[in-house]
Amino acid sequence: MEQRQLGDSDLFTSSIGFGTWEMSTTMYGHIDVKEANIAVNSAIDHGITLFDTAEVYGPYHSEELLAEALGKKRKEIILVTKVGFQYDENGRNVGRNSQYAHVIERAEGCLRRLRTDFLDLLLIHWPDHNTSFEEPISALEQLKHDGKIRHYGVSNFTPEMIDECEKYGHITTNQVGYHMFDRRMESKVLPYCLDKNIGFMAYGTLGFGLLSGAFTPETTFGEGDWRSSGNAFRLPLFQTEEFAKELKVVERLKEIARRYDKSVAQMAIAWTLGHPAVSVGLVGVRNEWELKENVAAVDWKLDVDTREEIDAIFAEENVPMHVETDQAI
Repeated sequence: MEQRQLGDSDLFTSSIGFGTWEMSTTMYGHIDVKEANIAVNSAIDHGITLFDTAEVYGPYHSEELLAEALGKKRKEIILVTKVGFQYDENGRNVGRNSQYAHVIERAEGCLRRLRTDFLDLLLIHWPDHNTSFEEPISALEQLKHDGKIRHYGVSNFTPEMIDECEKYGHITTNQVGYHMFDRRMESKVLPYCLDKNIGFMAYGTLGFGLLSGAFTPETTFGEGDWRSSGNAFRLPLFQTEEFAKELKVVERLKEIARRYDKSVAQMAIAWTLGHPAVSVGLVGVRNEWELKENVAAVDWKLDVDTREEIDAIFAEENVPMHVETDQAI
């Protein structure tokens, strides 16, 4: 498995990371927990070294299930989690909170659920616009000083926000969505991370399932699936009209992938990993079969002609690649 340095830190990660949003059990519909546990251990055996989770996935379920699956293998991997939300007495997410004391408190909870005495990387999940960035960064600095985290970073932050954070500490990585259907990060965020040597963790590598090749025009999303809203991070990717056009693109992408004896999912992973700023592409895995297919994509390097052919399909099908502006955060 190819190893890539995460920014200017001493963390070296497999180019594919194991994303655990799907293990939340409340946001992606049904998941076979036993199969997911097997996939976690198989991922380690196949050379995947980074596992990404968050307290909000569930909330808490993903961290707990990951800890159970990792068991004694926890110190063999880079463990990443995220904080920055407030919850009510029923465990419902009621908004962002990155105040100093709250970040410290939530980080302690992550450590307990993940059954570890330190985190390799802790991220602020989303910017809290009601709190000075000095507070969460100061909290992260304290956690690092206390040996509870090795490094820290942010998720879904703009370059301007990171510049402000850098006044109070050092950001190791920024985790933001990036895939063929969402290229908003190409205008500012990706070039910024490359220039500043800040790691870039790409989530949504398979377009939240769009690029898995498994969807059909008859695919629907149940009440327990966040995609049922039709929107994906302020893009209408799962709304009826857009969804139908996107599936046409995917069918044509499959034709390109077949020429190389690959799947469209493998091409999507290779496409994301091909950007020079990307440190790791996060991929959700439900079972061992999906894991093995994802790992097989690592050695595929898309050439310029293939990438241009992909872009031409989007243009011919009149499907936007969403490259105009950065993600509204």
